[in-house]
Amino acid sequence: MGKPTGFLEFERVSESYAPVAERVKHYKEFVLRLTDDAAKTQGARCMDCGIPFCNNGCPVNNIIPDWNDLVYRGNWQEALQVLHSTNNFPEFTGRICPAPCEAACTLGINADPVGIKSIERYIVDKGWENNWIAPQIAPVKTGKTVAIVGSGPAGMAAAQQLARAGHSVTVFEKNDRVGGLLRYGIPDFKLEKSVIDRRMTQMEAEGVVFRTRTLVAVDGKLPAGIVNDATTVVTPEQLKAEFDAVLLAGGSEVPRDLPVPGRELSGVHYALEFLIPQNKTVAGDAPNPISAAGKHVVVIGGGDTGSDCVGTSNRHGAVAVTQLEVMPMPPEQENKSVTWPYWPVKLRTSSSHDEGVERDFSVMTKEFVGENGKLTAIKCVRLEWQAGKPVEVPGSEFEIKADLVFLAMGFTNPIASILEGFGVERDGRGNAKATTDGAGCYATNVEKVFAAGDVRRGQSLVVWAIREGRQAAREIDASLMGTTLLPR
Repeated sequence: MGKPTGFLEFERVSESYAPVAERVKHYKEFVLRLTDDAAKTQGARCMDCGIPFCNNGCPVNNIIPDWNDLVYRGNWQEALQVLHSTNNFPEFTGRICPAPCEAACTLGINADPVGIKSIERYIVDKGWENNWIAPQIAPVKTGKTVAIVGSGPAGMAAAQQLARAGHSVTVFEKNDRVGGLLRYGIPDFKLEKSVIDRRMTQMEAEGVVFRTRTLVAVDGKLPAGIVNDATTVVTPEQLKAEFDAVLLAGGSEVPRDLPVPGRELSGVHYALEFLIPQNKTVAGDAPNPISAAGKHVVVIGGGDTGSDCVGTSNRHGAVAVTQLEVMPMPPEQENKSVTWPYWPVKLRTSSSHDEGVERDFSVMTKEFVGENGKLTAIKCVRLEWQAGKPVEVPGSEFEIKADLVFLAMGFTNPIASILEGFGVERDGRGNAKATTDGAGCYATNVEKVFAAGDVRRGQSLVVWAIREGRQAAREIDASLMGTTLLPR
């Protein structure tokens, strides 16, 4: 806890943003970090609540009251040690996690919760600035080898844990840079890629080998909508033969499609067909082949990926941006007496929404309309939700002008051909089948092949991917060595 009476004395102070007119001109991060005094004040608000529900609200079980107290007292380095004890990459989660810990904060029952996420980012950024974060090189090598397929947060977390346990770890990534959707699915204005690069440098010093542009597959073919920069193909059989253990951490990458009339028109794209080239452009690669400049943009899907399309379109100079959601508009404020300490359903407005967008709910797209093969509009209908099911409202059809449409409706499953190549069983949703309970956690039906992250649990949060990567690393270490000292 922080100051015993701090929650009575101090109000929540959130991180501030650069002005909209300024930030839409560039792709750099625009969140203004807390000052030392503001961080201490936020730490002081942490209550002696008896049961810290924030710990359970956080998927990696961050020891939040402890580092809140240390920040309040100005013990920055010790706070960093406590933060790193449960989370390999707090600079990722401190930027892009939706903070379920704050939804579970006891103070949040009848007041604004402690600014946990802002304190987390403050601690780790201060650690990097003061060179307190250094490689942790294993003093003894085990001689065991582990292959990790996918360099997203699950793969990175597992790789770092296993390297620190003394194993030789090789990470295989089909794209040209490390980070998975951290790198290419999230715009730089939310997560600058230098944040990933410095962790990658640390991990390389710890012994992790990254093999980019390398696809692990039987035939080198991938479904539509999945970007693949690979120039080399490695088969599942090669990995099983050459490594003592294999972890599948490739994520849930198959985008959800919208198969309505006109889907084939030029101008209708999966969200990542827009976001990935843009991130590469910011990194200094070729210009994005899709430009929203001067166009009417419609984003279908109300989640984070849709929000990222909104922010990127505005930075391109779109004339208008509309975001459609098939679900009804959530309440602006949750009923805390019913939802606390669980993640509430309520209207969430992102920084990208503040930059300019018209949001519409309970809308279903019926048809993409075009001329000469090019998109010009979309036809929609309004919905009523009855007993949890959508019913079209008679006579509510309408049309929206659209030069570009981005499908941001989530991802359905991991790449089936890769799981099939390994012979891994799948669950009813097409994910790799591996339990997290009892003996053999994260192990698949195939000997020495494990699965963690979105490839196992389905589309989820970065913080869940980190948790699963850490836990899978522990299980792999135990399977290789007979015992493990890695934390769960």
